[in-house]
Amino acid sequence: MSTQTLSVAEAIRTRRTVRHYRPEPLDPALLDELLDLAVQAPSAWNMQDRSIVVVTSDEGRKALSEAAFGQPQPLEAPAVLVFVADPAAWAAANADIAEQASASGAWNAEFRAMFDSRAEYHALRERGLLRENAVKNAMIAATYVMLAATGLGLASAPMNGWDAELVKHAIGIDADADLAIAVMVTVGHGVAVPPHPGRRPRELTVFAERYLN
Repeated sequence: MSTQTLSVAEAIRTRRTVRHYRPEPLDPALLDELLDLAVQAPSAWNMQDRSIVVVTSDEGRKALSEAAFGQPQPLEAPAVLVFVADPAAWAAANADIAEQASASGAWNAEFRAMFDSRAEYHALRERGLLRENAVKNAMIAATYVMLAATGLGLASAPMNGWDAELVKHAIGIDADADLAIAVMVTVGHGVAVPPHPGRRPRELTVFAERYLN
């Protein structure tokens, strides 16, 4: 199914961070559509080194609220999406990724050989940037979710301010030290659409060729 009613430009312009939600569940088909759109997000080398844990149970959302120092969004929203970054994903064979990309014609033999060598990931490991790389990929997927939610007529909020270890415990990954929590996003039907807080003039944050401060 697809209930997308807004263009990408409209979704970008109308998206708001909504922290309070109506007490109604999400249509499962709508949630499925949202997740289908989320996993289309790009990632470096198509490694897909990010996962989404969908928490809808009362117990799970309560635990996430407690992990977020009592913030109400997880209690009110019918779904909380926890974006998990896996800095070690590159070390697996991941043959399915390469085979699918080769079969579709997206990758030629040279690119697949580069993927198989993992040269860039060895360099990231040496520079201590594997976690940063995986978190970046997870944040791209989270952005897809927020824009897709807006396009589907849903409200969302990216959440800051939580204890990563408590979040990991709530979703059952506290035993895996390698995994990182990138962000949580609440999704549901908002009580109201808050006004746009505004943005600085573009000339203060967009520069040509060189950064100015």
